[in-house]
Amino acid sequence: MTPTVQVRDPADQRSVVGEVPAMTAAEVAAAYERARAGFRTWRAAGPLDRAAVLSRCAILVRENADDGAVTLVRENGKTLAEARTEVAKTADFFDYYASFARQPWGEILADARPGSQASARVEPVGVVLAITPWNDPLLTPARKLAPALIAGNAALLKPASQTPGIAQWLAQRLAAAGLPAGVLGVVTGYNREISPVLLGHEELDAVTFTGSTEVGTMLRGALATRNVRLQAEMGGKNASVVLADADLELAADTVAAATFAQAGQRCTATSRLIVESPAAPALLDMLRQRAGGYVLGPGLDPATTMGPLAMAAHRDEVLAHIDRARAEGAGIVAGGGKPAAEALKYGCYVEPTIVTVGPGLSLWRDEVFGPVLAVTPADGFDEAVGLANDSGYGLSAALFTTSLRAACEFTDRAEAGQVSVNLPTSGWDVHHPFGGFRDSGSPFKEQGSPGLRFYTRIKTTAVRFAW
Repeated sequence: MTPTVQVRDPADQRSVVGEVPAMTAAEVAAAYERARAGFRTWRAAGPLDRAAVLSRCAILVRENADDGAVTLVRENGKTLAEARTEVAKTADFFDYYASFARQPWGEILADARPGSQASARVEPVGVVLAITPWNDPLLTPARKLAPALIAGNAALLKPASQTPGIAQWLAQRLAAAGLPAGVLGVVTGYNREISPVLLGHEELDAVTFTGSTEVGTMLRGALATRNVRLQAEMGGKNASVVLADADLELAADTVAAATFAQAGQRCTATSRLIVESPAAPALLDMLRQRAGGYVLGPGLDPATTMGPLAMAAHRDEVLAHIDRARAEGAGIVAGGGKPAAEALKYGCYVEPTIVTVGPGLSLWRDEVFGPVLAVTPADGFDEAVGLANDSGYGLSAALFTTSLRAACEFTDRAEAGQVSVNLPTSGWDVHHPFGGFRDSGSPFKEQGSPGLRFYTRIKTTAVRFAW
C-alpha cells in the first residue's frame, strides 16, 4: 500500500479530513523530469496563449468557489467567510497576471555599431520550486504560480503537509483550464524523505518560499553553493502605533481585526501595539471588549467569528509563548489560554489574547503567529517609532493618527516593506508589491509588476544586418 500523509480537522483533531501520497525521492525526481519537459512546451507557447489558460483558471476558481472554500476550512480551520475571501483573491491573481501578456516583454536598445540593432529580451528562468505554507494555502500558491506561469516557467508546488488538498484542488483547476501536462506538479510527502532531492535536483532553477525565517535561512544556506535563485517571504513581528490624537474607535476596530482575523495566523498580522501613554487606558479597554466579542468555533459554523489554529502542535507553541510571557511578569489583559467550552476541547483553539509587556520580554520579540497582541506604552512620537523599529523583522507597520505631519514622517522612518496609516498592517492587494526588510524577506518582491522579476531573466541581443 502506498504510504500517505493524513490531514486532520483543526476543529476536531479526532477527524481525518483527507489523505495525500507520501511521495518518495524517486517520485520527486521523476516530477522534475516531467517539469523540464513541460517547460519546453510551455515556454514555446505565446504569452497570449499562456494568458488564456490563466484567465480560464480564474473563471473555474470562481465557479467552484464554494467547494474550494469548504476544503480550505476543513484543512486549515479558518472561517468560511475568510476562506471565501481567499478563494476570490486567488482568482484575482490569475486574472491580474494574465493581463501582463499584453504588456512589453523587452525593449529595443540603441547600438553604436553601423547597421546593428540591440534588444533586451525577457525570458523565463526554467523550473521553479514553490514551497508554500499552511496559513494561506490557496492564495500563496496563486501568488507564486500566476507570475511564474505567465512568464513561461514550469513549476513544482510543495504545499505544507497540513494543507495539501487545496493545493491539489488548484492544480486540478489549472489542468482543466488547459495547462499542458508536466508544467505544474504537486509534491506531497514528508520533508525528511524528499527535501534532499527537492533542493538538490539538477533541474531546479529557482525556489520561491513563504514560511518561517528559520526555514528561509536554511534554504539560503542549502542553495548558496549553486546558481539557484531564492525568493523568501518569511516572518514578521508587525507593529501598529496609536498616537493620542488618533480616532481610538477606528484604531481599536482595525487593530483587533488585524490581530485576530485568521486566528492571528498571518505574516502581516498585528502582533505588537505601541500606544502613546495618554491614550493607553482607553484603547486597552476598547480592545479588551473587542477580544471578548469573538465567537470561537468550527469554521463551517455560521456563528463562528474566529476558528481554531491550524494544528495541535502550533496551538501548543502559541500557548507556550503566553505562559512564558506570564512567567516573565507580563500582564494578561484578555484571554491567555484555551477556551473552556466542552464543545471545543478536541480543537486547536486559543482565546484572543492581549498582553501588556515591556520591550525586553520575549513576547515583544518572538513571532507567535497566533491571536496574541503584545502592548506597550510610548512617551511621544519619536519613542513610538523607535519601538516600532525595535525588531529583527521588517514586514509591515501601521500608524493611527490625525496628523498629516506624523503620517508622512512615519512612512519615511518605518523600517518595513509595507507601511500604512489608519489602516491595518494586513490586507494588501494583488497589484501592490509585497515583501519585507531584514529577516522578513529577500530582495525579490511578490505581487504587482515587480513580482514578475524573480521568474524572468534578461537576455541582451545584438544583430548586424547584412544588407
